[in-house]
Amino acid sequence: MVLAAWTITAAWVNSPVLPMPLDAIRMVAKHFDSLTADFAISMYRVLTAMFVGTVTAMPLGLAIGRSPRLDAIFGPLLYLLYPVPKIVFLPVLLVLLGLGNAPKIALIAITIFFQVLVTVRDAAKMVSEAAISSVQSLGANRLEIFYYVVLPASLPELFTALRISSGTAVAILFFAEAIAGSTGLGFFIVNSWALLNYPAMFAGIIVMALFGVLLYECFDLIERYLLRHRQPAKR
Repeated sequence: MVLAAWTITAAWVNSPVLPMPLDAIRMVAKHFDSLTADFAISMYRVLTAMFVGTVTAMPLGLAIGRSPRLDAIFGPLLYLLYPVPKIVFLPVLLVLLGLGNAPKIALIAITIFFQVLVTVRDAAKMVSEAAISSVQSLGANRLEIFYYVVLPASLPELFTALRISSGTAVAILFFAEAIAGSTGLGFFIVNSWALLNYPAMFAGIIVMALFGVLLYECFDLIERYLLRHRQPAKR
């Protein structure tokens, strides 16, 4: 469907700016080694950032969600900072961290941090008090309540946030690599565009799109495995 629409549009436009799908696919094969190396670099940056953002945001989100006092302290900050487009911090991070992997990873990690924090906080707030009371009646302490009740109840929303954030992370990665990079898929796309090599540019776009799909599907598979008890029974 997508390839058919692309082919029809390219034939209608009839411009080098929009090559035929077959030309772009040939460029994927031609630049396979370079695209593979850039793919690995981009994957490293995104996965590292998502890991850092998630492991720092999740415990804080759970704590804020279950503590009215913490929510009263951090809630206003979240409402103030969450809507700010994190991409605006790229120049600051470039000045502080240089032009290597660090600013790109930090920028994506900051974005993931706020998305996971808000989602997990809201999920923790919605945990049934009846479920908590039933575990407390069995003698569970606060840590055990978090581990056996609050955390499992929040995991579905966490994976939803991660799947949504995967697209955001790839988009931010593109901007970061395009503006301040010499490696990665974003740099490959922009460099091909600067050289007016439009088939190569679209080859990079194809690979980056596949990267986003792969990332999304990986989180979906992990969720299905970890939360298989929540899957509907097969008939």
